Amino acid sequence: MASNDKSVSRRQLLGWAAGAMATSALADVALAQPKDTPINTKARIVIIGAGAAGTAIANRLAMRLANASIIVIDGRRDHIYQPGLSLVAAGLRPASYVVTRTRDWLSSGITLIEEPAMAIDPIAKTVWTAGRTAISYDFLIVASGLVLDHDAIEGFSLDLVGSNGIGALYAGPDYAARTWAAAAQFAAKGGEGIFTRPPTEMKCAGAPLKHTFLIDDIASRGVGSGRYRITYAATADSLFSVPIVSEKVRMLFDQRGIKTAYSHVLKSIDPGRRIATFATPSGLQERPYDYLHVIPPQRAPALIRQAGLSWENKWSDQGWVEVDQATLRHRRFRDVFAIGDVAGVPKGKTAASVKWQVPVVEDHLIADIQGRESELAYDGYTSCPLMTRVGRAMLVEFDYQNNLAPSFPGVIAPLEELWISWLMKEVALRATYYAMLRGKA
Repeated sequence: MASNDKSVSRRQLLGWAAGAMATSALADVALAQPKDTPINTKARIVIIGAGAAGTAIANRLAMRLANASIIVIDGRRDHIYQPGLSLVAAGLRPASYVVTRTRDWLSSGITLIEEPAMAIDPIAKTVWTAGRTAISYDFLIVASGLVLDHDAIEGFSLDLVGSNGIGALYAGPDYAARTWAAAAQFAAKGGEGIFTRPPTEMKCAGAPLKHTFLIDDIASRGVGSGRYRITYAATADSLFSVPIVSEKVRMLFDQRGIKTAYSHVLKSIDPGRRIATFATPSGLQERPYDYLHVIPPQRAPALIRQAGLSWENKWSDQGWVEVDQATLRHRRFRDVFAIGDVAGVPKGKTAASVKWQVPVVEDHLIADIQGRESELAYDGYTSCPLMTRVGRAMLVEFDYQNNLAPSFPGVIAPLEELWISWLMKEVALRATYYAMLRGKA
C-alpha cells in the first residue's frame, strides 16, 4: 500500500510541476503582450486560413489595431487541434478531444468568410473566394496550411483507413480514430508493422516517429515481444533532420528492436494482398504488412502556385510560399506574408513554430502601417514533444541551425525520456495552444 501511495504522490507532483510550468509559460506570454494604445488605421488585412496560424495572427492584430478591416477566409467550420491527433491514433484520446468550432476562436470585429479561397492576384492585391467574391487587401497573410497528396500513393484512398490494416492519422480526427482501430488489431494480434513518412517537407516531422514508438509500446504489452515486428521506412538516410536527435532515435530503435529501412519511399499499396511497394536505391521493393501507417506527400494548396507565390528554385514540386526565413515576408511582394505550414522556410511546420512566427509577422506588418522598420526575426524555433512510450516523451526543441533550444534548461533534459515531458505534452501544450489561438501566446 505504501508503494502505491508513493506512486500516486509522484504522479501528482509531476502533474503539478507540469501545470506550474504551463502557468509560468502563459504568465510570461501575458507579460509579453502589447500594452500600448491600439493603432488607428483603415488598413484592409486579409488572412487565408483559420488554422492555428491564421486564427492567432487575426486575434493579435485585432488587439493591436483600431478600425482595421480584418478578414479571415476559410471554408472549414471545425478547428482541429492537430498536435492531439497522435494521441487519438494511439487510443489515448477520443476524436472529439481535438475538435472545436472555428468561429468560436475569433474575437469580435474579425470577419470570417466561411468559403475556401480559390485565387490570389498579388499584383491586383485581390483574393477570390469559392463564391466568386472578390476581396481587395492592403496586406495579405497566407496561413492556408498544406494539402495531403493521398493520390500520390497508388492504390490508397481514405476509405481504406481503419480496415485492411491501414492507418493514416494525419487525415483528421475521424481517420485518426480509425487508425487506432487498425493499430489496435495489430497490437493485439501481432505480425508485420510498417510505418512510413513522405519524401516531401511535412507538418510535425516527429509525428511518424511518435506513432511508431507508441504502437510498439502498446504492442509490447499486448501481443507481446517476439510476436510482432516493426519497420520504420525512412525516406532519407537519417531518422530526423537534427543529427543529434536522429542518433538518439536510432539508439532507441535499436534498443527496442525496431528496424529501419533507409531511403524507402512508399509508392503504392495493394490492400487486398496487404503489400506495400517502395522506391529504393536498388529499385522497387515489395513488403508485406499486417499494419501499414501511411503519411502521404504534402504540398502547398494549388492556389499558392497558381498565384505565383511559390519558390521557383527550391521545393518546386511542393509549392511553399517564397518568404524570407527571418521576417516571413514574401521576397517579391512586400505586402504578402506567410506563416505556418505553407511558409517556405527550412523549419517550422509545427504549432510551436507558429507561436514564435506570429509575433514576427505582427510586428513587421504594424511597422509598415506606422512607417517604421521592424527588427524582429524568426530563428526557426521548432518544438517536437517526441513521445517514445505511453507516459514518456522527449521535449525536443531546435532552430534553423539544428541547435537544441530547450525552454527549461536544467529542468527538462531534451534528449531524455521523461514523464514530465509527457505531461508537458498533455497539460501545457494544449493550454498554450488555445492561449495562442486567442492571441495571448
